[in-house]
Amino acid sequence: MKGARLAQYVEQLLEAAMGGNPAGEFHDPSIAGVSEELARFDCRNIKVVAFGGGTGLSTVIGGNSQLEEWPDQPFVGLKEEFSSLNIVVCTTDDGGSTGLLLQQLPIIAIGDLRKILLSLISRDRLKNLYGLDEEGTHQLVRSLHRIFNHRFPPVCDDFSLLASPLLLLPQSQRDACPQPLLDLLVSLGRSVSPRGRGPTLNPGGHCLGNLLLVAAIYGESPVMGQKPPGFDQIEKGLATLGNVMGVTPGCLHPATCTPGQLVLRYGNGVAVRGQKKSALTRRNFAIDRVSIEFCDHPVVNPALCEAIGEAELIIFAPGSVYTSIMPVLQVPEIAHAIKKNKKALKILGANFWIQEGETDISWRSGNRGFHVSELVEAYERNVPGGAEGLFDVVLSANLEHMPGNVLSNYALEGKSPIYLDRHRVERFHVLPIEATIYSTQRLKKAQVIHHDPGKFATAVRTLVFAHQRFDLKQSRHTSPSPVPCEHNPCNPTPHSLLCAYNGAVAQILSTKHFPWEELRGVLQEAVWENRDIRLEHLEIFRGARIIPAAQWGRSEEWDNVLGYYDPGDGLLKVHERLWAERERLKENLLIALGESLLGRYLESRCKVDWDPLHRWQGGHYEVRLLPVEERECYLGDGDLRAFLRLCRMIPSPLDSRNFRITLNGNEGFIPPGLLFGLLYAWYLNNAYGEVMEYEMSLLRWDPKKLIPCQLEERKRRQALVDFFRNVVFEHSQ
Repeated sequence: MKGARLAQYVEQLLEAAMGGNPAGEFHDPSIAGVSEELARFDCRNIKVVAFGGGTGLSTVIGGNSQLEEWPDQPFVGLKEEFSSLNIVVCTTDDGGSTGLLLQQLPIIAIGDLRKILLSLISRDRLKNLYGLDEEGTHQLVRSLHRIFNHRFPPVCDDFSLLASPLLLLPQSQRDACPQPLLDLLVSLGRSVSPRGRGPTLNPGGHCLGNLLLVAAIYGESPVMGQKPPGFDQIEKGLATLGNVMGVTPGCLHPATCTPGQLVLRYGNGVAVRGQKKSALTRRNFAIDRVSIEFCDHPVVNPALCEAIGEAELIIFAPGSVYTSIMPVLQVPEIAHAIKKNKKALKILGANFWIQEGETDISWRSGNRGFHVSELVEAYERNVPGGAEGLFDVVLSANLEHMPGNVLSNYALEGKSPIYLDRHRVERFHVLPIEATIYSTQRLKKAQVIHHDPGKFATAVRTLVFAHQRFDLKQSRHTSPSPVPCEHNPCNPTPHSLLCAYNGAVAQILSTKHFPWEELRGVLQEAVWENRDIRLEHLEIFRGARIIPAAQWGRSEEWDNVLGYYDPGDGLLKVHERLWAERERLKENLLIALGESLLGRYLESRCKVDWDPLHRWQGGHYEVRLLPVEERECYLGDGDLRAFLRLCRMIPSPLDSRNFRITLNGNEGFIPPGLLFGLLYAWYLNNAYGEVMEYEMSLLRWDPKKLIPCQLEERKRRQALVDFFRNVVFEHSQ
């Protein structure tokens, strides 16, 4: 039994296993008998390795431990079906509490490890560890859930909860807390408090569980230096907490212990750093390439590679394809170990909904959201060697009987389903399977559709059974129209040790003049959020100043830009109106910072009328460059001249230091300095310098649909993007 017939049979078996009634014209009377065999099928000892990120992976492993109601049903998911389970977690998150830790410590992102540590709690291990009954076990799970998910307010200097985490609990739960657990939590909390034995971490904005995990990893080491903890140190820290939480020893692994950051390249050529950025910025282009900038060659636990090689089942959990799963496969040893394992059944869990910033724009069509086949194609483009050898089965949600009002509500939020396009998935020689794996309880209660951990585990168990009976692996051939990965996913760079980058930024800014420390902090925050900014970009300007409205000498008739660089005194200057608007303040500081890269490069500039001497007709805008030796400019002479040409300015035939652009009547024109600043801010975050989003919208047009003059303009704007990527921000990808 192969192909579509096999998929239909397996889907009927899945519905039967989940309590549904197998139906349809392909109903097979043997389903009932096979279902009885499935009910007796023992898969506990099958060796499993699962990959993913925080929410999606934790949900299918043991329920989403972030949810308030998780303690009501904590013993569900894959951990209940498979006892030999290894979990591999993405380590490139840079938002929230994790992002704050990365600013201070040379460490991988640990937030997702903390989430999954909770989801992995075992009922039997917890009961046996502390001699608890059923009620006591559930009460202890509630205590751990509250402690590990507690989030401190953004500004908090009170270390009392950190030094005594059980203060979060009612007295009855404190009294019921086992002494070994109590002692460890207090010891860890105090070690990262003032006068503790480990690094002192201000709790403001942090998740308490993250701080406790950091304390467990660093132990009694108060000096971090610039060397990240190795995999032995990180896994020892995980074991320290896991051992008192009832987690199976040695089952949770970071994908690598080497810190790194995500680099996303979009269809318009913009390449930016940072996972958080993918969710915050709307580039209006599909993601083309993903890579990781590691601070060194990524180190993987050899025991993990061995576990992958011995696995009988490999699962890619549902989650963010570019920011949760793909980063794991950017670690060469892991991707190689997965592909080398030919015996394991490999399952890709497809997402239910498109995700803004990742799968909302199709790479293939350029407008609508993803289909399931495009998830596979994403791996084809971004994993060395393509998607071949990664997946045997795609497990997708059957939304056929989903209430229309629920779909409408999601549509109002800009979410639409990721539809299963069976025939195209099959062309990749991957078996497409649909099943009702969402939670009907949450659907009824909250009108939302999330993966149900119990149903997902049942579906996986059924697929393992079906594979042993029918062989779900499809014949291997070259995938249709492959787009091979062309880049090296491992690109070591010192900027990837993010605490070192943040420290260097702080050091440079400390030498600049700011009227208020808060303004210095706003600029440092903007640089951290936009780590494409090179340290050299901060060298030219001398400080920043808030200009009172009465002293704002620039005309607001021509533009609404309220920040600029003044080459006369070397200051970034912003209008006082921005002080109450933090994001606009950041935007205009970045525009001014961009302008500062051109620095002092002009001897003169002016708008002139018709010039009979040079035979230029009409008015024109003219600039005269300073001699090279007198400039204070980030760009070399060749790059500066190239940029001016991209601004449509041409050198005078009589004097190469003079550049001009012809202006017809009242034709608008953005001077080079302002254009550079706007493009600089727009490249970093297209919510900044929004006028450039309009200017660059031409890049979304298919070149085949443009007339020649439009095509030339499109080429110029693409060249501007390439100039900023290659010359200004020096992206290697």
